[in-house]
Amino acid sequence: PRALLAAMLTDRTAAGAEVESLWRSSRSARCEAKSCQTGKISTTETAVQSHTSRDAGVQTEQSKDAVRDFQQEVQVDYASLLSFLQRVEAAVIKELNKNWRSHAFDGFEVNWIDQSETVLCLHNLSYPEARDQNLQVTSLSWNATGSVVACSYGRLDGGDRSTEKSYVCTWNLDRRGLNPQRPDLVVDVPSSVMCVAFHPSQPALIAGGLFSGELVVWDTSRTEDPVLWRTGMTSDTHTDPVYQVAWLPDAKRRNHHQLLSVSTDGKILLWREERDGRLALAEGFAVVAQQVPHSAQLKKLAWGDVAVGVTSLSFSHFDPRVFVVGVEGGYSLKCSMAAETPALHRTGSSVPLRAPVELTFSPHGGPVYSVSCSPFHNLFLSCGTDGRVHLHSMLQTQPLLSLQLAKKYLFCVRWSPVRPLVFAAASGEGNCNKCSCLTGDVHLFDFQKSSQKPALSIKQAMGDHPVYCVEFNSKQTRLLAAGDAAGAVRVWQLSSDFTEQGPRELNQLEQLASEITD
Repeated sequence: PRALLAAMLTDRTAAGAEVESLWRSSRSARCEAKSCQTGKISTTETAVQSHTSRDAGVQTEQSKDAVRDFQQEVQVDYASLLSFLQRVEAAVIKELNKNWRSHAFDGFEVNWIDQSETVLCLHNLSYPEARDQNLQVTSLSWNATGSVVACSYGRLDGGDRSTEKSYVCTWNLDRRGLNPQRPDLVVDVPSSVMCVAFHPSQPALIAGGLFSGELVVWDTSRTEDPVLWRTGMTSDTHTDPVYQVAWLPDAKRRNHHQLLSVSTDGKILLWREERDGRLALAEGFAVVAQQVPHSAQLKKLAWGDVAVGVTSLSFSHFDPRVFVVGVEGGYSLKCSMAAETPALHRTGSSVPLRAPVELTFSPHGGPVYSVSCSPFHNLFLSCGTDGRVHLHSMLQTQPLLSLQLAKKYLFCVRWSPVRPLVFAAASGEGNCNKCSCLTGDVHLFDFQKSSQKPALSIKQAMGDHPVYCVEFNSKQTRLLAAGDAAGAVRVWQLSSDFTEQGPRELNQLEQLASEITD
């Protein structure tokens, strides 16, 4: 039995049997292969960019072959081109010469500054000590860079102006931390200062005319003693207040200037600086009775002659020898530096005085306080106590226009340095919008908009405080300064309407003058 059992348990290999899976075959037919084991995962890399790259320019470019083909196709008929150019040459040159001589764009500059449609008050400047003394702003001047404004303090309405302490103050508007109540410079002056004028090329020099008749030049760079030159009180000094000073190029010395002064003593004097700090009289003129109509207000002088008080002066921009003065008698007078006729005798002056008047213009109804020559035309403006502005041509006695801007005085008129049709006038009268009191106004006139009324009137000072002076800034042309009887200087930023010259504005001014004349 044990042998039989061993035989039955012998190892043996039987043939395998295969059973085909119907589930797998059906899944394969539907491409759904599944397995209980993780099979090998096949991967394929596919780039998101093109397999090949090609540069393409954003501008149209031509291949060298295309350019060469194009050049080969173009054939220029040089003989015909030469004939054409010869035919039109004269006409083209004629038009080019006409454009070269044209003044249509004179003074026109591209303005890259953002345009402003409103007039803004940028600064309200004053010196507290001057206001405490009730001193008035009598004159204004911008320096050669246009960044510093100077004002003179004094009195125009009475008081003991010959001995009353007054001031000349300056503010640098480009200075950081500008304090409108604290000037950068204060010069104490023992007499009322009636006028100031910065040197045209040396920003630190200021000339001033005093109520005493004296002239002084201050150097603002000198902190200890700013007085550089002065006339002193001599036989040549004015005997009345000096109401205007101006710097003129010295014809005999290059890069030097002389100082011109006008006074109600009738004298127009030209001074030169000396090394010892004196201003010496170089030449002089006097406006006397025989040169003006008998209706003018005259002043009897100590030596027996009769003089006409000069209040203001402005030089022509077209002839450096010609200037216009306003006088107390209400007249504007055209004068010449080249005059040779003797004016006064027995004056005690160190130089002989000459009579400068060449033409007398139709008068105002009262004293003339201010005159201003146009930088763009042979015209000038005048204003005075009758509240009128006269527009005059240098060539005729009657005014081209007479504009009634106020019922009371007009103290100052200035032509714009950049707009041929714009001027400003300072008045002692205006209507407050909130009450019935009077205000001092600055009137901006634009002949392009109207030849009869101001384009804009700016309220400068509240109360019964007239505006005595206005000055455009020829360097920073958007700035206009105005000084009033309250002792304040306001700096206004003008809108682009008053500062940007139109392309044909000069022609319009010429046409305006011609139409009125005709």
